[in-house]
Amino acid sequence: MTILEVKNKSHTCINDALTDDELRAILMRLSKEDEKDLFGMVCKRWLRLQSTERRKLKARAGPWMLRSMAKRFSGVIELDLSQSESRSFYPGVTDKDLEIIASGFQYLKILDLRNCKGITDTGMTTLGKRMSSLQSVDVSFCKKLSDKGFIDLVQGCSNLRRIHLKNCRLISDELLRALSKTCAYLEDLGLSGCSNVTDSGLGYLANGCRRIKSLDVSRCTKIGDDGVSNISRVCSSSIITLKLLDCYFVGDKSLFSLAYSCTNIETLVIGGCRNISDDSIKSIADSCKKSLKNLRMDWCTSISNFAISYILLNCENLVALDIGCCDNLTDVIFHWLEGANFEMNLKVLKASNCSGFTVSGIASLLKFCKHIQYLDVRSCPHITKLGCDQAGLVFPKTCHANFFGSLLDSDTTEPYF
Repeated sequence: MTILEVKNKSHTCINDALTDDELRAILMRLSKEDEKDLFGMVCKRWLRLQSTERRKLKARAGPWMLRSMAKRFSGVIELDLSQSESRSFYPGVTDKDLEIIASGFQYLKILDLRNCKGITDTGMTTLGKRMSSLQSVDVSFCKKLSDKGFIDLVQGCSNLRRIHLKNCRLISDELLRALSKTCAYLEDLGLSGCSNVTDSGLGYLANGCRRIKSLDVSRCTKIGDDGVSNISRVCSSSIITLKLLDCYFVGDKSLFSLAYSCTNIETLVIGGCRNISDDSIKSIADSCKKSLKNLRMDWCTSISNFAISYILLNCENLVALDIGCCDNLTDVIFHWLEGANFEMNLKVLKASNCSGFTVSGIASLLKFCKHIQYLDVRSCPHITKLGCDQAGLVFPKTCHANFFGSLLDSDTTEPYF
């Protein structure tokens, strides 16, 4: 080989040396989105490959931009057009935009439209006719949507696995009837704030949707023991998350049914269910002692020290517990556990507005809860930062103890509950 040939070979362009498939293999090895974006900045060819291989897209766009995105990112399967609550005054995506999405993103499986208040039933009908591949849709806070539009959607998208409709208050039992007939593979259903949903609706759901893993009917104030019992009986082997926040008619019968049928519950939210007693909490602790990780039971005002002690002693994998505003609770809980020479893996404890707790109880807590990361004792009249300092309490380095602020402040523990 001559010197000239060596020189020419050393200057071979990478685009001449590598095929599209080889470049795609390089792109697939990049795990971070910013690295993939840098890949696309090398040249037009690399940008084209990066665009066609992109699977997830988050944007705020009008009709012209949506058309451009559909041409450039033809392989997208997850599209996030949601709006933040701070921009909720703006309508966001409209029905005309949904027509462009339905015709342009043919591989789309996941669509997030939270807080897009310009969407109506017409847009949902369009998606149902053209996007049979959809598996997840979130239209929380899209308050113009009713049963009619969403029934059209689910009839055309029978592969839906996840549906979130938080605060879509025009939704009723009729949608659940349609879901039971068309969406047999549904796993995650969010109906928080859908106040027209009743026990009858949950009965319809139970008849056809038997694979539900997560169900949120918080603030569905017409839900009671009959509806919860139906779901727990039918979805006993699948359900791991059940949220019943402020479902005032839910009582012991629901929890006894869950304890009897559902032994794999990981997250249970029963805050505001004031008809729940120690007996039903004990039954949950017995049946879910291996699985239960997150339990929210604030404002369960009939609960006593016995129930909380029993939960803490028996649920060995419990990570987060909310017992805020439970007036009957006292330091006795923590003293019992300290005396039992017991140590647990609890990371989050919310005990705001519990007047029976004192600095002495927190001292006992720290002895058996060495991994605590967040402790909420706001509005506890006998617990202050000064009092804890004077008592010489030493919190773990990773622990954030919240002594101050309003109970209405944003909640950092939302991922748990």
